[in-house]
Amino acid sequence: MKNARTGVVGCLTSSKFYTTLILLLVLFSIPLIIKNPVFLQLMILVFWYAYLTLSWNIVGGFAGQLSLGHAAFTGIGAYTSTVLFIQFGLSPWLGMLAGGTFAAIIAITIGYPCFRLRGAYFALSTIAFAEALKVLVENTREVFGIPIKGAQGLLVPLKGQSLINFQFLSKAHYYYVILIMMLVALFITYKITKSKLGYYLSAIRNDVDAARSLGINVSRCRLKAAILSAFLTAIGGTFYAQMLLFIDPAGIMGLYLSMEIVFIAIIGGRGTLMGPILGAFFMVPIAEFTRFYFGGQKVGVHFIIYGIALIAIMLFSPRGINDLIVRGYNLLFGEKGRKEGNFLGGKSYDSSRCSGNK
Repeated sequence: MKNARTGVVGCLTSSKFYTTLILLLVLFSIPLIIKNPVFLQLMILVFWYAYLTLSWNIVGGFAGQLSLGHAAFTGIGAYTSTVLFIQFGLSPWLGMLAGGTFAAIIAITIGYPCFRLRGAYFALSTIAFAEALKVLVENTREVFGIPIKGAQGLLVPLKGQSLINFQFLSKAHYYYVILIMMLVALFITYKITKSKLGYYLSAIRNDVDAARSLGINVSRCRLKAAILSAFLTAIGGTFYAQMLLFIDPAGIMGLYLSMEIVFIAIIGGRGTLMGPILGAFFMVPIAEFTRFYFGGQKVGVHFIIYGIALIAIMLFSPRGINDLIVRGYNLLFGEKGRKEGNFLGGKSYDSSRCSGNK
């Protein structure tokens, strides 16, 4: 029995490794095979939304705090790096770190009092913060003599092909940058799930009072999640600014962006490792095609599609697309080995596939 289970673990480990390697090779080879800039732009948006949703998932999924104003941190990152680039010539690569740090400070300032609220009250407070920040930026022409031009927005100075200035003439460069950013965010969230902080956040999400009775510092754990989430989200804002070379309050910190992130997380699987990526790959292409065909005449149709998808997911798979895939995987590979151990979400893996036992 011991040898059989060792064979199972070895098979699962090797299969996961080779599956991951193949997926990475496919993702990194796409720009080498497909040169169409429209397709590459679509993939960039998929990765960008996946990155933002992974960042949101740290506090909104693992910590269980439903933040509906996360676009505020995207805007903070975009405006901080852009202003530093325009006024002081600071490279956006450094500006994104400054923006992330600023967003983390704001997350501490706002999160400490707001984390005392529960349920809908916390969600409403995040909406209020994000909308207040957007309105403030829209009605502010300059800050300490530094122009931010209010609702008019800011144009990022065009410098041409320049790695230092985070500007590229080819979509492939932006593709690789955001792909690596998404993989880094995925790795960070994976490490969180395996860390003490991840276990604490899981306990807090399931039952705050029980977690507090066990000696877990709930406020400190939530603040750690909020700081990391805000920092990563702000970096995503810098990427957006450098990709489009233009930012405005409505586009980068509007409520609709926050809601898109939340929809993608819930549809993909809130609080799961791969849910944000699955949700982005499923919803972003649908939304972009909808905007392309109906955007000029029927603005907001993609939100109707989001709503329909959300209702369908809640009815048939409340835990999101991730749960559907896990159940399908278990159905294909886990039934025959049910007695050999508990793998892949409650169902086991057939040891004979790996060890040769019949």
